[in-house]
Amino acid sequence: AIEKDTLEFFLNRMKIDSSDSIIPGGRYHNRRDYMDFPNLGRYDLLYKQNVPLPIQGLSLDGSMLQSIKEKDYLLHAPYQSFSYVIRFLREAALDPKVQSIKITLYRLSKNSQIVSSLINAAKNGKKVTVQIELQARFDEASNISYAEQMQEEGINLIFGVKGLKVHSKICLVERLEDDEIKRYGFVSTGNFSESSAKIYTDVTLFTSDSKILKDMSKVFEFFEVNYRVHRYKHLIVSPHYTRSRFVKLIDREIKNASEGLPAYINLKMNSLSDYKMIDKLYEASNAGVKIKLIIRGICCLVPGLKNYSENIEAISIVDNYLEHSRVFIFGNNNNPEIFISSADFMTRNIDARVEVTCPIYDEEIKQDLIDTFEIGWKANVKARLHSDKFENLYRKRGEDKVFRAQQEMYKHYQNKLEVILPEII
Repeated sequence: AIEKDTLEFFLNRMKIDSSDSIIPGGRYHNRRDYMDFPNLGRYDLLYKQNVPLPIQGLSLDGSMLQSIKEKDYLLHAPYQSFSYVIRFLREAALDPKVQSIKITLYRLSKNSQIVSSLINAAKNGKKVTVQIELQARFDEASNISYAEQMQEEGINLIFGVKGLKVHSKICLVERLEDDEIKRYGFVSTGNFSESSAKIYTDVTLFTSDSKILKDMSKVFEFFEVNYRVHRYKHLIVSPHYTRSRFVKLIDREIKNASEGLPAYINLKMNSLSDYKMIDKLYEASNAGVKIKLIIRGICCLVPGLKNYSENIEAISIVDNYLEHSRVFIFGNNNNPEIFISSADFMTRNIDARVEVTCPIYDEEIKQDLIDTFEIGWKANVKARLHSDKFENLYRKRGEDKVFRAQQEMYKHYQNKLEVILPEII
């Protein structure tokens, strides 16, 4: 309990009197507010910050649309600069050949440059459609305010889908080229927020792949006309197809294992709590499929149980940045299929939200996601073991050298560049 003189000190300094609600022993649950806790000038107590790196081969000075037309690019924030997302939208807003911009918004930062770019696009005569989730937890008031601003500028707003929260992170740009519509876009694991991009690890795919973007167009059509359920050839979309598609992917690994072929599943996500998916992973483990899980938060699967989950290992990384990216890797007889997603393996994400999981087709990006998963998997600092005993024990280092995944991740992207940028405080 807090000492009486200490309590009086805080009450006086914070100008709290007897008319305010003070409940002895009460708990404060909205821990999100800790994100704005003042540093009190003690910069020596803060983590050292790194300069966000550029994406190799993708310039912020030239035309991003032209570069993306030639090949896909992957942004891994906060190791790489979120400015690419803003630059993409700014270019689309100013490009006279761009006809329309469609985007989903879930969480936004204060003074959002994303919203400013969309408003600018509308003022420049583009048809702008924004699906904004007004029920984004903790951000309801902010999103309502942004919605009012955008509506005043003539932006077409879609306020969710009845009975479903829209949690997907997608953007689609349509551009007139040689009298035909050419599509560009991006799909992400995280929110289009400049503030969270500094502290959340997320991956964003920039692409002009017509196969992916045709499916993305169907997702936006579903927002407009909810009763029509589309079929998708490439994207995996909740609530209609995510469960069945992932079950098929796991079944393929089970089949490969039963035939003596290489079979493995590597999954990175925030939480794993859907019991049907957990049972399917147990089934895969019993069939001999090797499974590695990096689950930052809730993990209802119990790894390492004899005759049950012996082929499953699971860790959690909690460090400077909040691990937020969802990356799914299925071995496919050593020809891995890789996906990025806005969805965790939670019942709400699979059955009660609009989520988008996107396949990765570019071989260079596939290899990068494989490499970065392995960097996370090697962590022996800030990495804890999920177990049936709930001890929350740190992974033992043994004779291995110190390997702090988030620091190594930054070095990984530094090494991809010809010039290594200096660190700053």
